[in-house]
Amino acid sequence: MKILNTIFKRDSDEIKISYSAQGILPVQTIWQDGIFLVGKNKYSKSFKFMDINYAVASKEDKETMFLEYSDLLNSLDTGATAKITINNRRINKVDFKKQILLDMKNDKLDKYRKEYNKMLEEQAQEANGIVQEKIITISVYKKSIEDARNYFARIGADLISKFAALGSKCIELDTKERLRILHDFYRTGEETSFRFEFDEAIKKGHSFKDFICPDSFKFEEDYFKMGKRYGRVLFLKEYASFIKDSMVTELTELNKNMMLSIDIIPIPMDEAVKEAENRRLGIETNITNWQRKQVANNNFSAIIPYDMEQQRNESKEFLDDLTTRDQRMFLAIITMVITADSNCK
Repeated sequence: MKILNTIFKRDSDEIKISYSAQGILPVQTIWQDGIFLVGKNKYSKSFKFMDINYAVASKEDKETMFLEYSDLLNSLDTGATAKITINNRRINKVDFKKQILLDMKNDKLDKYRKEYNKMLEEQAQEANGIVQEKIITISVYKKSIEDARNYFARIGADLISKFAALGSKCIELDTKERLRILHDFYRTGEETSFRFEFDEAIKKGHSFKDFICPDSFKFEEDYFKMGKRYGRVLFLKEYASFIKDSMVTELTELNKNMMLSIDIIPIPMDEAVKEAENRRLGIETNITNWQRKQVANNNFSAIIPYDMEQQRNESKEFLDDLTTRDQRMFLAIITMVITADSNCK
């Protein structure tokens, strides 16, 4: 596909060997509004969204949510890539007390606030101090930061409205919040030590990478070590013919420090239709060749094998989705990064 060749060519030009922990971070420049330069003319921006009650919803509500989610994916531009990240991280005690726990008001309701706060703290302890946050990151190639800022302003408003239709709240992440996510991942256990002020860093000439990078970074054959922690990257190489809608939830239910990412590449409609037609043509060719062999063996009443018939029906339905139902084609890959204090396998 042309879109894949273009993306691989652009990204491969940026691969460089780094000899420092700071150089591992794939970010060159940051701006206060949360836009990062992550390659040559490649900009990214992250949005945090809240969870919805999909698991406990009725069948009709699930179908509605699924259609709204499909509409969200279909709204992604073909010139950009998206990454949906589910981040299991340790609780930052300072933020937990500031954002989650209720403040005392010195009134008759304080006893209820104390009880509610106690319940939240117990739940946090049962989860081993792990909380889950969900982020979608959009990356796009633009000629300048002004063009990127205009693009993200439009796509941000679109994402907020699409998530609102899903019953979720979507908010933009500024630079400090994005750096905090990276800091908490690279320096697990030091969440409360994060300090970064944009203006102060500029005055002192400090690099933002110094605030978030680990003490050291070492890559081995099948794992990496950052500071005193070990990590490993896994990816789903093959997918079953049927996948439950709870698969991602089951993968992220572990109370461990981990990041699950779904990288999404929207395919232009002309390339998608051409790819679907080529696959359908290949299936029809296989069926025709099979029928010829049966006729050559005087087996004139042979029924097409179930797997071939299934492939024919699925390819036809997929092509109909593209041409008549205005659906989009995407390429996606699921990866998981798991970190731990030891390298026990």
